[in-house]
Amino acid sequence: MTPEQIAGMIDHTLLSAVSSESEVMRICGEAKQYGFATVCVNPYWVPLASRELAGSKVGITTVIGFPLGASRTEIKSAEATDAIMAGATEIDMVLNLGALKSGHLDAAKRDIEEVVKACKGKAVVKVIIETCYLTDEEKKQAALLTKEAGADFVKTSTGFGTGGATVEDIALIRHVVGPDMGIKASGGVRDLDIARKLIQAGATRLGASSSIAIVTGGVGQGY
Repeated sequence: MTPEQIAGMIDHTLLSAVSSESEVMRICGEAKQYGFATVCVNPYWVPLASRELAGSKVGITTVIGFPLGASRTEIKSAEATDAIMAGATEIDMVLNLGALKSGHLDAAKRDIEEVVKACKGKAVVKVIIETCYLTDEEKKQAALLTKEAGADFVKTSTGFGTGGATVEDIALIRHVVGPDMGIKASGGVRDLDIARKLIQAGATRLGASSSIAIVTGGVGQGY
């Protein structure tokens, strides 16, 4: 794939706790310039991103239950509803990892279902399963739950865990969810070579703060 094609698969990401207004405005400008799929910002900055991106083709992703996934289901649903009202077009929610690891699979699935319900017809839903904390069997369970709950994407990582996306995990998730569901590789995607490898393994979206480096042939830092 060409760098231009890959640009259209990138969520240009800024999720630092100390992200400033000027930085959010900067990434919105970069997203328009390079043709990124969306910007990914914390919920507080969604209204600003909505204003900055008005009239463009760039979507707005925000994060829910982030980064731990331990919020109650009702809070996640309310967060998603609020974010959509503020202008978000895509919702990246964190799986309830504690529920999954405790074997409370019905609760983990309901957590996703309620956010999917809140977003139905209004926003794309991606579920962050935080692969770095899961065994291969748990990764399979999480991916299957995400698909069964009606989400649009499985996403690998928050970028705040102990590791990010790997080619092996993308291939594993693709095997579980089949050919049609979206997969977002995030965390550690810093250059064009790894981006291409992740896409070849089955990723259909990339989350990165090194987006410009990826599409210009450099090597980035950070998320």
